[in-house]
Amino acid sequence: MSLTDKQCTPCQGGTEPMDADQAKAHLAEVPGWELTHDATRIRRDFKLKDFKAAQALVNTVGDLSEQENHHPEIAFGYGHVTVEIWTHKINGLHENDFILASKINAAVDD
Repeated sequence: MSLTDKQCTPCQGGTEPMDADQAKAHLAEVPGWELTHDATRIRRDFKLKDFKAAQALVNTVGDLSEQENHHPEIAFGYGHVTVEIWTHKINGLHENDFILASKINAAVDD
């Protein structure tokens, strides 16, 4: 099953974050994203034509995040958006992060 077809599931207590090798393997499934913060987060920078396009992307990411109940950090301005994802509860990466990134890619890259 592809990441886009999966749903984010609540992270249970005691869940360990992915190690760097696991994160790198999952990264191959989400083109355009990069590992940051010692492989504990993923980030993608989007370049857009203007503020209105950036705001529309932020709204799309926000809607997807609410649907998945998994919320990234989003920064934007004229012609750019940065989305950074990690699982706050475990202070690292979980499959949920890559599921959300995959869904963002599907919405944006169509």
